[in-house]
This record gives sequence, structure tokens and C-alpha cells, in this order.
Amino acid sequence: MSEPPLIALVDCNNFYVSCERVFRPDLNYKPVAVLSNNDGCIVARSQEVKDLGIKMATPVHQVQHLINRHHIQLFSSNYTLYADMSYRVMQCLEAFTPKIEVYSIDESFLEIAAANNKDTTVYGQHIRQTTYRNTGIPVCVGIAPTKTLAKLANYAAKRWKQTHGVLDISDITRRNKLLKLVPVNEVWGIGRQTTKRLKLMGINTAYDLAIQPIESIQAQFNIVIARTVIELNGTPCLSIDDTPTDKQHIVCSRSFKHKITELHSLSDALASFCSRAAEKLRKQNSITGSITVFIRTNPFNPNEPQYQRSISIHLDNATSDTRQIITTAKRLLTNIYKVGYRYQHCGVQLGNIKPVLVLTQSDIFDLASISNSKSVKLMQTIDSINHRFPQGISVSPTKINNNWEYQVEHLSKRYTTNWNELVVARCS
Repeated sequence: MSEPPLIALVDCNNFYVSCERVFRPDLNYKPVAVLSNNDGCIVARSQEVKDLGIKMATPVHQVQHLINRHHIQLFSSNYTLYADMSYRVMQCLEAFTPKIEVYSIDESFLEIAAANNKDTTVYGQHIRQTTYRNTGIPVCVGIAPTKTLAKLANYAAKRWKQTHGVLDISDITRRNKLLKLVPVNEVWGIGRQTTKRLKLMGINTAYDLAIQPIESIQAQFNIVIARTVIELNGTPCLSIDDTPTDKQHIVCSRSFKHKITELHSLSDALASFCSRAAEKLRKQNSITGSITVFIRTNPFNPNEPQYQRSISIHLDNATSDTRQIITTAKRLLTNIYKVGYRYQHCGVQLGNIKPVLVLTQSDIFDLASISNSKSVKLMQTIDSINHRFPQGISVSPTKINNNWEYQVEHLSKRYTTNWNELVVARCS
């Protein structure tokens, strides 16, 4: 009888920073940070930046003295580049197994055949070396019988140099040794509030959690935490899902570096978010039945008047038409907007999402059906054009002004998606 397969979690190291370094090797071993959409906060850090004590999501202005003193190289978020590099990494990983689950832009679960500890470690190193050779992106590999344990193995592989970037904890002795070293808040699925409750119960490490009775944990928390305990003991509860599930909620929002005070500017920003959300909705072949709009000022500035509000509406007819979503969202915005405030954040959430049903033959005089058919074709055409020319042009079914957008200052080139920005190599 063959042993059950193992799970390998492959996670890119400092992914956004690594993407920038692929095309700027002069930045290797130098402090590099990637900024948020509006260049306001640090969202990715090289190890050199981490060693300076700069935390994730730290506002740039708070560490400007460190940026100047240590000559930290800053980059604006280049999502076109990062998405394409992610696609290349995932394509590379697909060569190692037919069962792969892309968990996020920079990590994937792979199902691999069980073998002795030495062989799986060697195989993990093969994954690392191949991925780096083919894409230039460094990765670490955690191997274990379950997803939860693979996450912890990857956590250790990233932090302890003696693992050389690969750790297999399918052996129970090695597994328990690691669990006793890892804080309970590092366990996959254990959030801040759950951590507080667990610590009040004297559960401080992953091992402390693993030895708890399943029935007791389920009674005090829920079935999700109980399954986490089961997975920590080596029994899989979560399978590799190679078919991503559709999103049940789609949120598009942004914090503005320069505060917005006028309704028309806020409305333009909201329209842009709606257009992006609608594209995501159609990409998974879904329609939305509810729309929520939210706005707020800066809650961390006590010297300014504070205001935040959200408003929702249930749609009589679910849709994926950008025009209908924008029109509805703008109407909602006018109901909650107030003069006299400096708005920092705005966004839209599409809810009550369901798959598009196959349309049946209807009466040729059914005007609603004819209108819906035209809408679907129009949206498909627009999405097709924007997909084919993601940077050259942008087509929208309704006029959207982008005057509200802050022009980023540190954007790198689109090295892999624009002919005019390819890397040029010169031989002398």
C-alpha cells in the first residue's frame, strides 16, 4: 500500500522586491522597499530593510530618516510586472505536479509523492533551483502531510538558514520539535483575537495547540480551529484545490495620498473602482446582486473632523454590466457624501455573487432579454480589448476621469509586458 502524498508549499521570498531585483541585479544585498498604491506605505521589504526594524505597512514619512540614512531604494507597486512574474513562477511549478493550488500571487500548494526524508528534501531543492533558474525569483519550500503543517515548514525554511530554504516535517519527531518552537499566532488560520483567547488558556506554541482535545477546541471555538488541530497532528482536512473557487465578495478600494474633498473627484475614483470590480466579476463569469459603497476620512488624524459611512442596496436584477454598477454606486455615494470633510478612503463591494445562468431561448419581442444580450456582448468586447492591450489603451463603457489619481514617483519599467521597456543587454 502506497503512502499518502505530501503537500509542498512553495512561497516566493519578498516577492515584490524579488521581481524588481530580477531586472536590477545591482540591488542585490541592498535595502529595497516597495510602496503601496499611492506611495504612502511600505508593503514589501527586502531582508536588509527588515533588519533595520522597519515594519510592514509603515507610512513612508515615519521612516524617511532611515530611508535617507541607509539609501533605501524605493519602488512604486508595479502590479503589471508582479502579475506576469507570478504567472511565470506558477507555470514553472506546474511542471512538478499535476495537482497544484495557486493560493496567492506568490505562493502555491503542490501535491508530491511521499518518499523518505532525504529524497523529499532533495526534491524541494530541485524545485527551488529550477524556479530560480527559470524566473530569477527565489523561493522556499515547506513539505508536510497537511497544508497547515506545510505552512509551518515554510515559515521555518524562510527563517532558519540551516534549512537552506527547504524543510520536510513529515517525520513526527522533527515535526514536534518545530511545533514547540513556533508561536501559536504563526499557525495558519489563527488570528489575533483567537491568539489572545488561546494564550489565556495557556496555549502559547503550535505544539500546545496540537495536543489539545479536539472536542474541547471545537466547543470553545469552532470546527475550523478544530480542523487546524487535526492538521497539526498530521491528518489532512484540507485537500489540494486545483480549481479555484469563485469569489463570494469582490472589493475594490484605495486610500488617497492627497485627500479628496469634492464629490465629483470622489465619484470619479469610485467609478474607476467599480469598473475594476466589474471586470473581476465577469472574469469568473458571475453577476452581482448587491452593491456597497463606503467612504471615510483619516481616522489617525485627530486634528481633522472625522466621518465614515457605508451604504448598500439589493439589486432587483443581478448584473455584471459596468454601466449599471457605476450608475448605482454613484447614486449611493451622493446619499452618504457630506461637504466639509477630507476623504482618505473610498471603495465598492460587490456581494450576493452568483454564477451567470445559461440563457434560454426567449420571445423575440422580449426587450429586456434583447437589452441584456447586447450588454453581455458589449462587456465581452471591452474586456477582450483591454486584455489584449493592457497598457496601450483602456476602453470603458462609460466616461471615467482619472484626475483624482496620484502620480506615483518610483514606478519601474514593465520589463516583461511592453516591447519598449524590455531589458537591453550590450556586449562589449
